[in-house]
Amino acid sequence: MKILITDYDFPDVEIEKSLFEEAGIDVVVAQCRSEDDVIAAAEGCQGLLVQYAPINDRVFSARREIRIVSRFGAGFDTVNTADARRHGVWVANSPDYGVGEVATHAFAMTLALVRHVALYDRDVKAGNWHYSNPGPLKRASDMTLGIVGLGRIGKRMAHIARDSFARVVAFDPYLIDGDFPPYVQRVDLQTLFERADAVSLHVPLTQETTGLVKGSLLNLMKPGSYLVNTARGGVVNIDDVLTALDSGTLDGAALDVLPVEPPQTHSRIVQHPRVLVSPHAAFYSVVAGAELRRKAAQNLVDWAHNGRPSYVVVEGK
Repeated sequence: MKILITDYDFPDVEIEKSLFEEAGIDVVVAQCRSEDDVIAAAEGCQGLLVQYAPINDRVFSARREIRIVSRFGAGFDTVNTADARRHGVWVANSPDYGVGEVATHAFAMTLALVRHVALYDRDVKAGNWHYSNPGPLKRASDMTLGIVGLGRIGKRMAHIARDSFARVVAFDPYLIDGDFPPYVQRVDLQTLFERADAVSLHVPLTQETTGLVKGSLLNLMKPGSYLVNTARGGVVNIDDVLTALDSGTLDGAALDVLPVEPPQTHSRIVQHPRVLVSPHAAFYSVVAGAELRRKAAQNLVDWAHNGRPSYVVVEGK
């Protein structure tokens, strides 16, 4: 068996190569940026280990020997799953490697917004020393936290945030009532945006969620609310977020992900004084980074040995 690591932004791929070599699997390493790059590099490869390279019908049609694609990460939007299903190709991911890291990052960003931490830091460095400069502060224990998407990360966020906020409400149409923790109230999406003082997003990027958070929802929020996105950049309409910030509907937004990454440093969303940005880092800790890489590679090893990856997104033939 032969595997192509299509691309990566880690310092090296020694973890992955070690796993493959131990399993008797040949490995090719590339830095593909397009379908053509993947097609050229994947000759004779039965499996792909992918980070950002686009994988779709063009790739599957040109390289029919490909039978499995495993992606670094919980999200799999760089892989066209409908195309994979048509071609009978397995798709796998690594959904549970950084649950605690992402939830903690989202919680930290939420509290940083609520407590105006970044604004205080900016003011002090500019020579301004007064607690009231960034505007009035609400008490977190009087506020409602809304969580959109109550999967692994959303549940963890609810668990760690419940003692800091007055109440937690959540929207997830794919869970039954029994899967909602007793300290989380189930609401519909519109009600969540109406009630929540802060909203944290924890959904994958799909056709259903692309552009989900837009003006029509943001306009339902109370003046001076907060939005946190550690999910996928495409879930949020950035122009509408800027409008909500400028109008005062949002007092602040915290974004770990953006529609285009890395963004232009001079873009309005990056430079806006009430936007807190981190570089798609919510997933990261040293331990989580290594776990992510091992689990993504192990999918391919398991498929080679057992005919099935550990974390199935699409069942192949």
